[in-house]
Amino acid sequence: MAESGNGPLSGVRVVELAGIGPGPFAAMLLADLGADVVRVDRPGGAGLRIDPAYDITNRNKRSVLVDLKAPEGVAQVLELAERADVLLEGYRPGVAERLGVGPEECLARNPRLVYGRMTGWGQQGPLADTAGHDIGYIAITGALGMIGPPDGPPAIPANLVGDYAGGSLYLVIGVLAALQHARSEGGRGQVVDAAIVDGTAHLTAMIHGMLAAGGWQDRRGANLLDGGTPFYGAYETADGGYMAVGALEKRFYGEFIRLLGIEQEAPSRDDFAAWGELRTAIAARFKTRTRGEWTAVFQESDACVAPVLSLREAPRHPHLAARGTFVEHAGITQPAPAPRFSHTPGAVRRPPAQPGADTEEIARDWQAPSLLAPPPADPAGAPPAGPSRIQQKDTAS
Repeated sequence: MAESGNGPLSGVRVVELAGIGPGPFAAMLLADLGADVVRVDRPGGAGLRIDPAYDITNRNKRSVLVDLKAPEGVAQVLELAERADVLLEGYRPGVAERLGVGPEECLARNPRLVYGRMTGWGQQGPLADTAGHDIGYIAITGALGMIGPPDGPPAIPANLVGDYAGGSLYLVIGVLAALQHARSEGGRGQVVDAAIVDGTAHLTAMIHGMLAAGGWQDRRGANLLDGGTPFYGAYETADGGYMAVGALEKRFYGEFIRLLGIEQEAPSRDDFAAWGELRTAIAARFKTRTRGEWTAVFQESDACVAPVLSLREAPRHPHLAARGTFVEHAGITQPAPAPRFSHTPGAVRRPPAQPGADTEEIARDWQAPSLLAPPPADPAGAPPAGPSRIQQKDTAS
């Protein structure tokens, strides 16, 4: 596949009002696909104190430094909004309006603007004005309650299910759909309210269907896809590693128990009463070899078994290496842009944006002369960001 570096969103202009978590990740997705993303950073940083050089979610972007608490800062953002196709913000409800850069002000300047709002609870509802994080959002939607062992607390899936799957991805879907409408005949701009609780709930659609049909029990570790079956789960190996087993279909299951070496003694998978015995047999067999040895046994088979790798190990997996699923850019190993396109592939074009480093370039390219006003100074005593210190402030979502 040719590497043009343009991406299917080449020519789309995006303004990102700096935040943390799902907003920056959504903007990174748009930038990976070729959009010209200008991140409006604030003096003192956006809240997550990490060296900007390592913040991969700001790759492929450019940055200006703007003080939205000053009238000139508001004017600068409105000037950018007037020239943009999309604006993304992740403040709590009402904050953008109080700052003077809410949907009403921005759409008045640019009627075709897509105004994307990223929050945890949404713009309305009893919890809309309260603080929150991924774990709370996925907790009330039922998603967290599905994950983990039946005899222990729910397992916390980092911030992947809520912030990024239920939040960032749904914001991007909504923004692109609204952009298509805005560019159609008679179309216009609009506000996209992307709430993590809405997106996460939407992700559970299939499970709700199975629940209604009687094919899913409303408890952990008792179902087809949550570890309730002995042939869909993770098993420890002799060296303390783990192998992931997903041999759901009978044909794949037959391959699995044959390669595992328990084909003759394993009880029938259709005998639910013997599932405990089957699980014990599988676990005992996996403990006889190392993760590497079992990986070699199941290599390129249809048994649906894979080694459980760490973040540092994953880029070295032969399949991922062959596909270029991870790339190295600016000295950082990182996931490559996804998905892939046959004619307009995305690419990692720029390292993580440094706050305010691209002001002159953006002012020229976007014909936004107000950006050339003297940049705001960092607040006195603001601690310098560093790769060894991460401090979490109250989020806007």
